[in-house]
Amino acid sequence: MIILEIAMQVTTLSNAFGHLTDPRVNRTKQYALIDILTISICAVICGCEGFNAIEEYGQSKEDWFRQFLDLPNGIPSHDTFNDVINRLDPQEF
Repeated sequence: MIILEIAMQVTTLSNAFGHLTDPRVNRTKQYALIDILTISICAVICGCEGFNAIEEYGQSKEDWFRQFLDLPNGIPSHDTFNDVINRLDPQEF
């Protein structure tokens, strides 16, 4: 039941952010944009400040995130969070 509720919430995030342009080159995409955004949003809600903290949060909750995110390459690094988040176009939100 909880997993179903979480999956429904991720779908909602996917719908809310599905229109965002992924700023990365296709050949360099190791992580889905929605995975990066979902981990980042959860981390910030839980009080994380900065990309190192977001990475650490993601690593500490990796088993939980894997219940509803694919994460074929694990949790992104702080550099990946930094690069992707800072390259998003704020006007698209």
